[in-house]
Amino acid sequence: MSSLIDQQFMTTALALAVRGLGDTWPNPAVGCVIVKDGMVVGRGWTQSGGRPHAETEALRRAGSAAKGATAYVSLEPCSHHGKTPPCADALIAAGVLRVVSATTDPDPRVSGQGLAALRQAGIEVVEGVGKAEADKLNAGFFSRVTKQQPLFALKTATSLDGRIALASGESKWITGEQSRHAVLALRAKFDAILVGSETVLQDDPELTCRLAGYGGRPKLRIVLDRRLRTSVDRKLIQTAKSIPTWIYTTQKPSSVIESSGANIITVEGDFITGVAADLAAKGITRVLIEGGGQIAAAFLKLGLISDIYWFRGAQVLGGDARAGVAGLSLDHLAAAPHFKRGQSLRLGQDFLEILSQ
Repeated sequence: MSSLIDQQFMTTALALAVRGLGDTWPNPAVGCVIVKDGMVVGRGWTQSGGRPHAETEALRRAGSAAKGATAYVSLEPCSHHGKTPPCADALIAAGVLRVVSATTDPDPRVSGQGLAALRQAGIEVVEGVGKAEADKLNAGFFSRVTKQQPLFALKTATSLDGRIALASGESKWITGEQSRHAVLALRAKFDAILVGSETVLQDDPELTCRLAGYGGRPKLRIVLDRRLRTSVDRKLIQTAKSIPTWIYTTQKPSSVIESSGANIITVEGDFITGVAADLAAKGITRVLIEGGGQIAAAFLKLGLISDIYWFRGAQVLGGDARAGVAGLSLDHLAAAPHFKRGQSLRLGQDFLEILSQ
């Protein structure tokens, strides 16, 4: 049976897990709190690159105080031997008497086996405390495991009438400084940033997480470029040796671009679904789509967008400006992608609206 105290400590474990979100792929972001006699004696979260795991970190900090304690874990402890020993075994060896787990790991190598191992060792196990929050936190990891595709979120910055640039391509700046800073904070919580080749050619972005205090891995940069139009003078290519950059195309790889350090991946068959499957196979769990209108429309048509972060400036650009979402060719309203409204935040003269499926 869970209690209010269990819920409070699980809230702490979930908050710790968020610290690693966007930096733990291919592993999930997990938080762990070790509690003894009502006091926290150890805490941890999955570290950069997915190792060490949260339980290992928390047990290391707790030391001998873990014996007889309760461990609160935001995801079922792993039970398989990978690059690190099983966390279930570590909890057993540490002598904890009770484990409270928020949700089950869908990875077939775990999927209930971690909790079963704890029970077999005589440890009391409580499941489902904070499950809804934990499931939402690791929706990207769960999607990679169960659907073989990452979680895709769409970020767009538009005028009041949904335009991302003038007809000429000019777009700096539709939204203000506070919005641009918020985008950097948003990038920090994703494994990768995805754009289309038109965005690369028109805007020449760096797609980096220049957030003060950010200490995680550089974000993977993904370019969808069917015709392989990306040129070597673009910032993404110029910095590809130091920042991972993947270019998906339908063409044969370019030795010139590859020599710059970019990874060119040729997709056969349906392009978008092929990209999604390949990203999942490579361990990517969370992707932030940042442009442009054609890319946004392509992912929306396929129902691949789970969340939208819509930044809206205070000006009107008119119908001749470029749309934030290109044509969807809808025959009737019922076919339109539908989202539920969440938070709405004011950022200077801009508004950020967060929507989800």
